[in-house]
Amino acid sequence: MIFDPSRPAWFLTPAFHPMAGASRDVIDPATLESVGRTAEADEAEMQAALAAVTAAQAKWKRVDAKSRAKLLHDLAHVIETADHRAAAILMSREMGKPYPEAIGEIANCAPIFRYYAEMARDEAGKVAGTTQAGSFQFARYEPLGVSVHIMPFNFPVLLMCWTVAASLAAGNGCIVKPAPATTLSTLEFMKCFRALPEGLVACLPGGAGLAEALIASPKTHAVAFTGSVAAGKAVGIAAAAAMKPAVIEAGGSDPMIVCDSAPLDVAAAGAVTAAFHLSGQVCTSAERLYVVDSVHDAFVAAFAERTKALRIGNGLERSEIGPLVSESARDRVMALVADAVAKGAKVVTGGRVPPDRNRGWFYEPTILTGCTDDMDLLRSECFGPVAAVVRVRDFDAAVARANASPFGLGASVFTTRLDEAMEAAERLEAGMVWVNNPLIDNDALPFGGWKASGLGRELGRQGLDAFRRTKMVIVDHAPKVQDWWYPYPDDWFLDAGGRRLG
Repeated sequence: MIFDPSRPAWFLTPAFHPMAGASRDVIDPATLESVGRTAEADEAEMQAALAAVTAAQAKWKRVDAKSRAKLLHDLAHVIETADHRAAAILMSREMGKPYPEAIGEIANCAPIFRYYAEMARDEAGKVAGTTQAGSFQFARYEPLGVSVHIMPFNFPVLLMCWTVAASLAAGNGCIVKPAPATTLSTLEFMKCFRALPEGLVACLPGGAGLAEALIASPKTHAVAFTGSVAAGKAVGIAAAAAMKPAVIEAGGSDPMIVCDSAPLDVAAAGAVTAAFHLSGQVCTSAERLYVVDSVHDAFVAAFAERTKALRIGNGLERSEIGPLVSESARDRVMALVADAVAKGAKVVTGGRVPPDRNRGWFYEPTILTGCTDDMDLLRSECFGPVAAVVRVRDFDAAVARANASPFGLGASVFTTRLDEAMEAAERLEAGMVWVNNPLIDNDALPFGGWKASGLGRELGRQGLDAFRRTKMVIVDHAPKVQDWWYPYPDDWFLDAGGRRLG
């Protein structure tokens, strides 16, 4: 059945099926027009999907590593050669992402399947030095079973592929629960998974209730989640209660340090992208900027000049700054800015709804100076186009202030001094540190946070290990009675006085 975004649907390779649960309109946050409708999976549909994925996974786990890699490479080829314009347009219309970023997100998905196809084929265990002559002792990796992938709205396809690719490569089946805000674009992209065996990957639309049911189900065995800290904690508690491993990327409030040695034109340009990419709706957005006193004013001037040049508009227009995903998201951003201004922050630019964009959930990219730690903006995740600038005495003060946060996802620094770059990499309390080039990731390196920003890692070797378990195996190829087996020789025993009984 060809997917029609105006109809409620779910995906289970290779066909789409109408859903029986509650339906809702999908509203374009830029125009407030209807994009289509989605419906939630009900209990019966969830159980049917779990049964299908479980059956497919039972066969998939027995596929040899070379053949499994070939199928994942075939999937990557489908992704590389498919026309993704429909999915990208849907993504822009669902959550406001500029079209170049939407199509670019999807274009970055194929390499992760190729990476994990070869990673899983290259290494499947470890042979240990034996603890006993004549014994072959090793560890092997095995799949967990069926993994649940609970996705965010900001990178609905790419982040899904990060964990689904690792899980499939490890031999699991996958259930994807897309964010309600980006269900249509996710469903459209899911057509690519027809390249895999039927039933191996399913996509079930729904909200928090469905996520809870999937985590609790005895037919699922691992969880991958990306979203807010509050939701991440709830997922972690639910997974722990069911004794299931969970990878949790829970966002944060990332710091950026601008040192006195930094080229300010580069630092300002980097700050514009780090703070305002996707209207600040990126988990690793630079929200707290600690700028050394001697360059503070010059940096702010350059930062503001570049920010004012950004174009605000519909994701399908020529614009860098689209709307926030919802009215409630914009209300939260506005409340945080209002709190900061009431406590003494100064609005350098932005701080308002664009006068010519009073329809939709737009907000101007905003720079605030004079920010202090008592402001809510510095103590919580804003997830909007707002940069809070803090003047600091020196590099050491900047690092201390950057670390004074419950979050620890990413951190960035602009400097031309090697000692500052190396000190930042060592001292910043974050899962990722960028020097002079924020927001970059690498399929081969672990992505994830410290402290309240998450548990476990996506990408890299750790991203694969998250979806497989180890089994120790001891093989004695020549069976014989060992001298330490029962019964013990009499002369091994001592009496109460310490004398040998033998």
